Amino acid sequence: MCFRQQKALYGLLLHSAAAALQKLAWDPRYVGGRLAMLAVLHTCTRALFYHPHVHLLVSAGGLSREGQQWVEARHPVFLVPGFALGKIFRGKFRSGLKKRGWLNQVPAAVWQKNWVVHCQHAGHGQKVLEYLGRYIFRVAITNSRIERLEEAQVTFRYRDNRTQQIQRVRLCAQDFIGRFLQHVLPRRFVKVRSYGLFSSNSDARLRQAHALLEAASPQPAPAPSTGAQNNSLSLPSPAPRLCPRCQSGHLIWIASLLPQRTRGP
Repeated sequence: MCFRQQKALYGLLLHSAAAALQKLAWDPRYVGGRLAMLAVLHTCTRALFYHPHVHLLVSAGGLSREGQQWVEARHPVFLVPGFALGKIFRGKFRSGLKKRGWLNQVPAAVWQKNWVVHCQHAGHGQKVLEYLGRYIFRVAITNSRIERLEEAQVTFRYRDNRTQQIQRVRLCAQDFIGRFLQHVLPRRFVKVRSYGLFSSNSDARLRQAHALLEAASPQPAPAPSTGAQNNSLSLPSPAPRLCPRCQSGHLIWIASLLPQRTRGP
């Protein structure tokens, strides 16, 4: 069913995952605030089987309902409980299907199973950017994983999630192309979406969160000066650049990403 109604159900999958996470995050036992979330849709396993799922990169805290305080996650080892998150995610997806009149097309046994979610700490700063970058524009399979093409047979490798061992799959060219093409997304479908503080209608909240985090961050202590340095003539350091959007946070330039344009009609 998901393959037949890709555009609608992929969107529902993304929305349900973010909405379930935010619902738990509003609970003061876990966060008590509005999260910043980036969601990325994937449709395949490493062996190219059809398996739609969502990756979310989420802030470890949120902006309070009143918008006057940045609230850190209550628990040091997890953001929200995964078992409860799976139940809410299942319920929101089921509700979305019911609104669209498609609930009767799904076997009842699906709603009796536990929907498993996997949560882990992604890191800080550059590490998080590298983690996110691996998922945003990833295609179903890269050329480096294709090892052999001979006698109309394609051999590619993948790492098994359970054993972490390298496995190899050999398919006829037609079957390989079929597996690959089922992961081509519908035309103009947006596979990377922003929710919570990162959503397009939360600019003011996001600026407030930036200001609160900037005010709470410790300022580095000035380096001790020696007598020789005091007697020497030194040039004043340039003033830090302000963020062109919020005009409050300091801008630290790392690199410039040029706009990418896709060809097509």
